[in-house]
Amino acid sequence: MTTTGSRAHNSEQTISETDSDFHFRDGLATDALAISQLISQFAPDFWVNPDGSGADLFLQSVSESAEFSYLTDSRYHFILAWHGETLAGFIAMRDLSHLFHLFVNPSFQRQKLASTLWQRARQHATAQGHAGSFTVNSSLNAIPVYKRFGFQTKGEVVEMHGIAFLPMQIPVVHP
Repeated sequence: MTTTGSRAHNSEQTISETDSDFHFRDGLATDALAISQLISQFAPDFWVNPDGSGADLFLQSVSESAEFSYLTDSRYHFILAWHGETLAGFIAMRDLSHLFHLFVNPSFQRQKLASTLWQRARQHATAQGHAGSFTVNSSLNAIPVYKRFGFQTKGEVVEMHGIAFLPMQIPVVHP
């Protein structure tokens, strides 16, 4: 396990550049709190029960300590978009093929930031040798976004641990 402040993994392609109003870079272990706080704004969107009852395991899985563990695990790759000192959005991929997190701060939505993050994550996965399909467990509110990215429904809505999501996939396209 890497130490606080170090890169989540040693990738050959490290992202750190500015594009328009945003600065993009790989996630660091020190980003865990900001990531967890951004996700917490959206937690009610996942809940099956309006009061969040039954979603304790989900909330634990997006806590600061959980995000720290993902950020320091080589299976995960995070790309963050900063606007000044504000985390505007981020994406996390697991094993180069599963879109694990994609969140955009409400103040920066409808500016194509989610699309930009997805393009960057997909390019990173391809550069690292991934040539297969991509999967995501979409919150019910985010289904239209993932459909625009090319994801297709891969099953029925799943209710588990007090949250609901829809499994989706971009199939492998063979030439």
